[in-house]
Amino acid sequence: MTDQEIIVHDKTFVPYIKGEQLRAATRRLAEQIRQDTEGCDPLFVCIMNGSFMFAAELLQAINTSAEVAFARYSSYSGMGSTYQLKEVMPVTTPLAGRLVIIIEDLIDTGFTMMKLKEKFLADGAADVRIATMLLKPEALQCPIHADYVGMEIHNSFIVGHGLDYNDRGRMLDDIYILKE
Repeated sequence: MTDQEIIVHDKTFVPYIKGEQLRAATRRLAEQIRQDTEGCDPLFVCIMNGSFMFAAELLQAINTSAEVAFARYSSYSGMGSTYQLKEVMPVTTPLAGRLVIIIEDLIDTGFTMMKLKEKFLADGAADVRIATMLLKPEALQCPIHADYVGMEIHNSFIVGHGLDYNDRGRMLDDIYILKE
């Protein structure tokens, strides 16, 4: 991690969370998920694009032969939620009767996760759980519960470790926060 500011498009960001802290939280979540799903056949659904780094690290740490699917939904534009869920790439794996664990990078308003949980249950999932790398409790505006939370953070705009600002900044190992 650089201790320097970075610029993504027209915004300046400063260091916030080191990648190793994120990986330690991910290993803790993996152990909890492994214990909770022992004897089950969960389907892990990775929500793209943001969860790609977290999902890869989490699934490697879980270290099981469970099935993985990918989906892409969007409810953001720039730095804010549109409160409209757009299905870009749906889950193609049948959900009927399955324990589905959604893997998400960040929950802030909770809108996307609330809508996805409703959708997956309506599609026949037996149970839907949510694993998120980061949660912004102060930003929650929807009645949603994350079953597995890596870290709770303040309600500030961040980039890095999968999170982006207008499609840039995702590949940074660490997380940076918007400079005030």
